[in-house]
Amino acid sequence: MPVTHGFKIPLMRPIVDQEMLQAAAVSLQNEKLVMGESVYKFEEEFARYCGTRYAVSTGSGTAALQIALQSMGIDQIDEVITTPFSFFATSNAIIHAGAQPRFADVENHGFNLDPQKVEASLTQKTRAIIPVHLYGHPARMNEFRDLADDKGISMIEDACQAHGAEQNGRRVGSFGHVGCFSFYTSKNMTVCGDGGMIVTNDEQVADTARSFRDCGRASKYTMARIGYTSRLNTVNAAIGRVQLRRLDKWNEARRGIANLYRRELTDAPGVELPPAEMSGETPVYHLFVVRSDHRDQLALHLEKNGVEAAIHYPIPIHLQAPYRARYRYSEGAFPLAERLAEHVLSLPIHPAITEEEVRTVSRLVRSPVPE
Repeated sequence: MPVTHGFKIPLMRPIVDQEMLQAAAVSLQNEKLVMGESVYKFEEEFARYCGTRYAVSTGSGTAALQIALQSMGIDQIDEVITTPFSFFATSNAIIHAGAQPRFADVENHGFNLDPQKVEASLTQKTRAIIPVHLYGHPARMNEFRDLADDKGISMIEDACQAHGAEQNGRRVGSFGHVGCFSFYTSKNMTVCGDGGMIVTNDEQVADTARSFRDCGRASKYTMARIGYTSRLNTVNAAIGRVQLRRLDKWNEARRGIANLYRRELTDAPGVELPPAEMSGETPVYHLFVVRSDHRDQLALHLEKNGVEAAIHYPIPIHLQAPYRARYRYSEGAFPLAERLAEHVLSLPIHPAITEEEVRTVSRLVRSPVPE
């Protein structure tokens, strides 16, 4: 039963079906509401899916990032390099973990962080890098891993938009010291609510993360650290187990939709399609993002015709008011990220969208846009 929000063709359409409802009902009737058996089973299955030894669930993707950083010992004297073109939760997590975010610009022809620009931004204080697999497109993980290993720093993957994406046969989340995922309602899998997941092969990091997410406990009434209450609830975990079994099928549907958009929008005037997939890369198209010199007019044109579009993201992180005030960033600091913010537009994509709907959206994108 798809959920819609007033548009004839919505940007996304979360799926809730009978099997998910049944899983939720069974967990409510038979398990502890907090940290029930489904949570631990979901963690085991998610780790197996990603190809890691451990998975630790959290209350959100943002919490996953913050707890991952703290579990790796990142603190106030450290800098963490990430992208200025992403949702600002990534860099907020760095600040809340006590460290300082440091930005490097994106690739010339893509959306993701540029490894060469990261290397040029390293300082003696750099402790970690966080590549983001933006829109479901894997970042250049081999280069980032080589850089991290060469410089003796940690790599944390922000895979919050890239569940199931692969590069050279490996799923994202398994390249770094830690990988972080989000189950927010817009993501490729949602657990019908919110939540996050940390994956790692490091037993100590996993144990520390489990403590952080549960009030910093060492045991029921003893503390090992100052922690949080950031647990995935049992009902969401039960639903997540159902969704995880379907994730590959849903991702394959997204890839098919993206390919149809590419065919329908080839040579569309004034529209630049997402970068072509690289050899060995399997993106999962959390979003299908085009670029247009007339982005705002195109978005309004689509809206007037019942199609929901969105801008991910209209303001680069370094130009958000709190970052400008705190770090004194100004326009022109990261020109490629700033250019993307002026031109990107997300078109509807989700497993339930029909070919007819994709063609309708494509016809509107190709049609003359009123000035």
